[in-house]
Amino acid sequence: MRALRVGVIGQGRSGRNIHCEFLKQIPEKFQIAAVCDLLQDRCERAAQEYSCPVFQDYREMLNNKDLKLDFVLNASFSHMHVPITKEIMEAGFHVLCEKPLARTAEQVRDLIATSKRTGRILAIYQQSRFAPYYRQVCKVIASGVLGDIRMVKCAFNGFSRRYDWQTLQKYNAGNLFNTGPHPMDQVLGLIGRDIMPNVWCKMDVVNSVGDAEDFCKIILSYPGRPVIDLEICSNSNYNPYTYQVYGTYGSLMGNMNHIDWKYYIPAEAPEIKMQEEPLPGPSYCSDKLVFHEESWDVPEEDKDLFNSMAGRFYQNLYDVLTTGAALTVTPEQVCQQIAVMEECHRQNPLPRKF
Repeated sequence: MRALRVGVIGQGRSGRNIHCEFLKQIPEKFQIAAVCDLLQDRCERAAQEYSCPVFQDYREMLNNKDLKLDFVLNASFSHMHVPITKEIMEAGFHVLCEKPLARTAEQVRDLIATSKRTGRILAIYQQSRFAPYYRQVCKVIASGVLGDIRMVKCAFNGFSRRYDWQTLQKYNAGNLFNTGPHPMDQVLGLIGRDIMPNVWCKMDVVNSVGDAEDFCKIILSYPGRPVIDLEICSNSNYNPYTYQVYGTYGSLMGNMNHIDWKYYIPAEAPEIKMQEEPLPGPSYCSDKLVFHEESWDVPEEDKDLFNSMAGRFYQNLYDVLTTGAALTVTPEQVCQQIAVMEECHRQNPLPRKF
């Protein structure tokens, strides 16, 4: 086992607080070998924290062969993800790009083509695929105890009045691009990553100071697949669930820490027959089903959600770069995600004010 040398572009919340702060916990696998940021004070801070060379121009870092980088992390501004990611691969490096990867599916297809032409790996930081609660929801669905799944509701809601650059359309911002890649990646796994679903979306600006949406309601559908009801809203004080699943034998509801599900077993259910005549007396249908109830609590080792997801994602990336393993989250799957988001924005052309 050797430590992979990482060049990091960006020292904002994502580049520093999410990635570097995690990577420095596992020096046996990853070494922060160089850092780049436009702001001098961030470069100075990185030099002290990670004891590595720092640059204000990422091209200087890419052209410095002495760094011997194994891959480059692109945690730049969202609207710069596409051009910088392409430059990284053109310079001969594997790349891990933060979400959102792009604004359009065509941009993603171009990056995939660049990856194939250069032979460089294109990875996207969609770590929520590894979230313990999502894996548990998938496990319950796959077990079949809920029967055929007809609808899945997912809510990544809260209440906030945001006023930073990630509220501006010109920076590829808004709830769908900022938070949306996490639940969108998850729910596409539930309706199917092999199709382009039908999309209905309503967006609005409610509390944001910027001009990008902070209210987003999405309905995804496809023949023979469960309906997906997704919310990413910043005007909800009450958030009783992250997931609700509606099956033919039962249902599930839960959040990121606790999940309950209840179902009946068809072999145990009494037979019922259609009766067209009025039921006798002041009566109503009576069905004596025995429901089985189960629950899940997030394991102690997964209670730190960010580290849990990051650990599994980076382990997969390490295996990809050292043993030739396959990416769990592929660029083609992210292309489907961006295509859905692109359609959501097409249906909701909000006025640009900045």
